[in-house]
Amino acid sequence: MTNKIAPSILSADIMNLEKDVKMAERAGADLFHVDIMDGHFVPNMSFSPSVVAGMKRVTDKPLDVHMMVDNPDDFIKPVVDAGADTVLIHAESTNHIYRSIELVKSLGAKAGVVINPGTPLENVKYLFPIIDQILVMTVNPGFGGQKFIPGMLKKIQRLDQLRQTTDDDNFEIEVDGGVNEQTIKQCSEAGADIFVAGSYLFAGEGEEEFSKKIANLRKLAED
Repeated sequence: MTNKIAPSILSADIMNLEKDVKMAERAGADLFHVDIMDGHFVPNMSFSPSVVAGMKRVTDKPLDVHMMVDNPDDFIKPVVDAGADTVLIHAESTNHIYRSIELVKSLGAKAGVVINPGTPLENVKYLFPIIDQILVMTVNPGFGGQKFIPGMLKKIQRLDQLRQTTDDDNFEIEVDGGVNEQTIKQCSEAGADIFVAGSYLFAGEGEEEFSKKIANLRKLAED
């Protein structure tokens, strides 16, 4: 699998979102990670499908939409219609995750499952044949700028081992939370392919620093 850097727009300047998206494109972002939060599944609120549609108008990069919502099936069609390339659904958010994944794929988008730090891999192994991505949360979901949970490295490593020992090995492993120059190499060595970075990237002083940070993350992930 090819390593990919996915800036999280949760940490971007919402009043200058298009500017930040264009900056990230020039810096070499592979895709964008868009968090949709309803204030119920997690104690925070963020973007709606309209933001996905707005981003689709200003970038050709894939949009990786992470739905931290109750009743995810209610959001799937609006999000795909808005332009989501991949829809990521929390295993903990529905009793019918298999149905939700199938709905995403029936609408023509890629589908992924998200697991919180406390969710065992065994809960989602049966989804391997039908998913395109698994997102391992390396912080508790809901807020940017949190500290990486080191224990999640073993989960990523175990997931990669499972991927290598099954016929259903065509999904990518994504990590989200506390990704920076100290943690990305560890995640890559454990088997991750897609790295969501938010506060680390957007906390800088301008485009030059942003570009250096993306280049540094890529180098560390590939070494």
